[in-house]
Amino acid sequence: MVKPVNRIITGAHYGLRDWLMQRITAVMMAVYTGSLIVLVAVYRPEGYEGFKSLFSIQWVKIASLLCFAGLCWHAWVGVRNVLMDYVHPMFIRLTLQVMCIVALLGYLIWFLDILWD
Repeated sequence: MVKPVNRIITGAHYGLRDWLMQRITAVMMAVYTGSLIVLVAVYRPEGYEGFKSLFSIQWVKIASLLCFAGLCWHAWVGVRNVLMDYVHPMFIRLTLQVMCIVALLGYLIWFLDILWD
């Protein structure tokens, strides 16, 4: 007689989705950084006014926003995974996760205010 195996599965099974999102957002940020380096090399802005005029271009604003949103998502996935792996008391882990979400949303709103001011 074969005994059935009791498998206890924990976690939310984010594995492949998290791995893929980390890679996609990393590539997004790398492409943006490379494009920004080329843009600065071509335009050669000097001082605050030069950079302000560079970031007043609409597609640069949109690309910057997409990059920063990708950065926030990248950070959230990484922090959430670390908290799930190393913080075992549920109340502490959820509190830290909520604090991280609030902080990242605050940073995103602040970035929008800076970019479209």
